[in-house]
Amino acid sequence: MDSIQTLYGKCRCCLKAGEHRDVLKEYHCDGTREVYFDIFLECFNVFLSTSGDSCNLICVNCIQRLRDANDFRKMVVEAEKQLQSVKDPPDLEVKQEGLEVKQEPADDHDYMDTDNKDFDPDNDDTLARDEARLLARFPTLRALPTRDTLYDVCPRYVMHLDMLRGKKTRSKDIEELLKLEAEMETKQKSDQRYVTEKAAHIHNAQLILEHSNVTAFKGKSRVGLPCFYCKDIFDNIKELRTHQKEHKKSDMKKSLNSLSPYCIIINVDITDLKCTLCDSSLNTLKDFKCHLESKHSKKFYTEYEDRVIPFKVPMDNNHICQICGLKFETLGSLERHMNGHFRNYICDECGAGFVTSYRLKMHMKTMHVEGTFQCETCKKVFSSHQKHKSHVDTVHKMIKRFKCTKCSERFTDYFKRHQHLVEKHGQAELQYKCNVCDKVYARRYMLSRHMKRDHLEERYFQCEICSNKFFAQRDLESHMVKHTGARIFECAVCKKAYARKKTLTEHMRIHNNDRRFSCTVCGQAFVQNCSLKGHMKTHHPEYVSFGEK
Repeated sequence: MDSIQTLYGKCRCCLKAGEHRDVLKEYHCDGTREVYFDIFLECFNVFLSTSGDSCNLICVNCIQRLRDANDFRKMVVEAEKQLQSVKDPPDLEVKQEGLEVKQEPADDHDYMDTDNKDFDPDNDDTLARDEARLLARFPTLRALPTRDTLYDVCPRYVMHLDMLRGKKTRSKDIEELLKLEAEMETKQKSDQRYVTEKAAHIHNAQLILEHSNVTAFKGKSRVGLPCFYCKDIFDNIKELRTHQKEHKKSDMKKSLNSLSPYCIIINVDITDLKCTLCDSSLNTLKDFKCHLESKHSKKFYTEYEDRVIPFKVPMDNNHICQICGLKFETLGSLERHMNGHFRNYICDECGAGFVTSYRLKMHMKTMHVEGTFQCETCKKVFSSHQKHKSHVDTVHKMIKRFKCTKCSERFTDYFKRHQHLVEKHGQAELQYKCNVCDKVYARRYMLSRHMKRDHLEERYFQCEICSNKFFAQRDLESHMVKHTGARIFECAVCKKAYARKKTLTEHMRIHNNDRRFSCTVCGQAFVQNCSLKGHMKTHHPEYVSFGEK
């Protein structure tokens, strides 16, 4: 029976969206092991690309078609083997049960007459002629090796022959060798036993937690840092670090086993990271994993994604991402930010990445599932009652939830309150400065976007027609116009259609008589800037600079 391990996404064969299987993972069907990546390579000699930004899923229908093709290939190979094993019968007619026996005269050299005085078994010329005749009758045979040529054909075999020269081999010795070989084969099979996804994640996490001084904690709560192994909550990382020294290794395994494979995620503080096996200091969690593999021969299941997320939790509120160096005021905002670095599961609708499939599922429910809570005023639909209520209170009732800390004035959102504090009370304006270049932003999300786009050069959206990649989904959609030429933005007045929304917006100025581009010489106004430039070149060429002519 198939082991059910599915992920949501698109099938890489038929592009159908749904809950599919991973081509790289191992499944079992009627007791037979299946790895669809290997079947593609064995059956069609197709090496599937498995890079981080490619889809590695396959649907049930394509799996069945792949099985049928593989079964057909096996049938053809087996038939070919049987045909090759059948040799042509000699030109003899055997007399049996009254049938005549006819035998054609044999060639003098088809057999060796040992009674012939001219026959010499040590004569190389005689042996060479007989071998040549044998090879002529059976073209598929290769030239038979001699003791001298064996050193080049199979040196290890000749080495063993030389070692056994002059020695006596007993049946008991062969029995012991066969027994040892059977034990080695059994051990190899046990080492290659099937490992479930949950067991692999637990094994990888245990190697890190057992052999390092990291401090594990759950998602940041409103009141403090929750211990990963128990329900205790602590005010700061120093108290939590002291507390976790009391936990045993059995507590660690118990806590990991209690989690669902879809929700396993371990936040760890890697401040002053050290290996407890050799007391070596390391900078990053990635360096520590490489250290365990190379120096201590520890094995990680690398075919499974990372579920141990590194942090450096300070005593103050200045939280820094250990991958891109971006600063955050709260640990919760830094946790959400880490989903962008550990993109184990990707949303097909907006391209957002998430550490676990559970987080992706919750994102789909809250962001992309059409809701049933409709606003009676503007008819907008929301996925939850809380979002509907927040919309009504903020937009329509104009409830001002944000009170100024300096005076009694209230505001509808956080940014308006901060703007009031800057203008009226002289508070310093919020500035988020990039630690790589000199750019400064007024919003944190703008700085985060800048870091990902310009410095980390994240490009997760691949064009299916050409090799271009893009940072955001809307950038890809804008690019696809070049390939499709689709004009989906239609003017409601004259029914003209355009490929881009920006072009339609500029076109609407004609109907609105929006003449925002005016001539500084004669005062004539135009709808488009290109019309103004044409006017200047025609009527006022003396005011046009040399570079514009």
